[in-house]
Amino acid sequence: MGIWSCLGVDIETVKESLYNGKSGIGLDNERLGYGYRSGLTGIVEKPVITKKDIDRHTRAGMSEEAEYAYMASRQAFAMAKVDNEYLLNNEVGCIFGNDSSAKPVVESSRIMDEKHDTAMLGYGLIFQSMNSTVNMNLSTIFHLRGINFTISSACASGSHSIGIGYMMIKQGLQDMVLCGGAQETNYYSMASFDALGAFSVRMDEPTKASRPFDKSRDGLIPSGGAAALVLEDYDHAVARGANILCEVTGYGFSSNGGGISQPSDEGCIVAMTRAMKDAGITPDDVDYINAHATSTKQGDMYEARALQRLFEGRHALISSTKSMTGHECWMAGASELVYSIIMMQNNFVAPNINLEEPDEYADKLNLTAKTVDTELKTILSNSFGFGGTNSALVIQSIS
Repeated sequence: MGIWSCLGVDIETVKESLYNGKSGIGLDNERLGYGYRSGLTGIVEKPVITKKDIDRHTRAGMSEEAEYAYMASRQAFAMAKVDNEYLLNNEVGCIFGNDSSAKPVVESSRIMDEKHDTAMLGYGLIFQSMNSTVNMNLSTIFHLRGINFTISSACASGSHSIGIGYMMIKQGLQDMVLCGGAQETNYYSMASFDALGAFSVRMDEPTKASRPFDKSRDGLIPSGGAAALVLEDYDHAVARGANILCEVTGYGFSSNGGGISQPSDEGCIVAMTRAMKDAGITPDDVDYINAHATSTKQGDMYEARALQRLFEGRHALISSTKSMTGHECWMAGASELVYSIIMMQNNFVAPNINLEEPDEYADKLNLTAKTVDTELKTILSNSFGFGGTNSALVIQSIS
């Protein structure tokens, strides 16, 4: 696996951030100058990609999120001991979550408004602006010749990409698939969300602004980056001596079928129940739940109601890593699985920071506001998005 996020740009740094409850959220005054209500965002390091890494022609077609995805994927392939020779001689798929590419679209529009000449748009903007910008770039750079498409399903995109990769392998159609999610962090990308009043305006204390399940929460904080995971058939991985981190054992999904921005506790329950059934487990078997909880009033409430119905009185600990990262949007389902694997590998549950007083819907949940050192054998990770798209993944240790 690989990660490029506001918590760090390598696995070890991210582990330390998770364990210590370190927030990656800050204030971007450029957003306020642009006209945002809220300048809060996850602060993500810009990748440095040179001609030694990728030729200039290819780099010209890489969007911001494609650059993040390249950095995370490079880490993931290195950890999986998959080198260029392997990629050239074996079929590897690519399924990534990405739901929009705002900056190149805005830039193209501005050039046309000013110049009124399509010849001024240049070579790279078309490849940067397409929803499939991440997949087309990764498949080109890494010579990927297997299944290749983009999952666009709002904030569940990254999770669904892993679920579909899991199904492709389970059906014997692929031995290995690079899965993940990527999200741009430039200020163009989130203006329409800011217009909805969805963002926290607690700008005097940026690191305390994301407050999943807390009574005083006032909205989410946008964030981004990329996460990548190499999914592989178990026998195939063993045969080549791979270091197996864990096993994806369950994938659940559902659609709420209601209002376009209306959450549903029933939809959450269907996805979680389906994932657990697929994994052959019950709520009693789950050790930790990485909640979707984004720090919005309505979204957290509905998920809390769903979690209470399934897990009240069970031993599973619950936290939302979005308390530290903010909402990583299209990458969130993938990054949160990476965060969960890091916890499983290092025997701890990351805290739901800023949880001072759970609201009346969450006060019966087994939430933890502090880091807990404990063995984790089974983890459930939730992702729910606009349009009522729901995804849940179960991972289990292989020991």
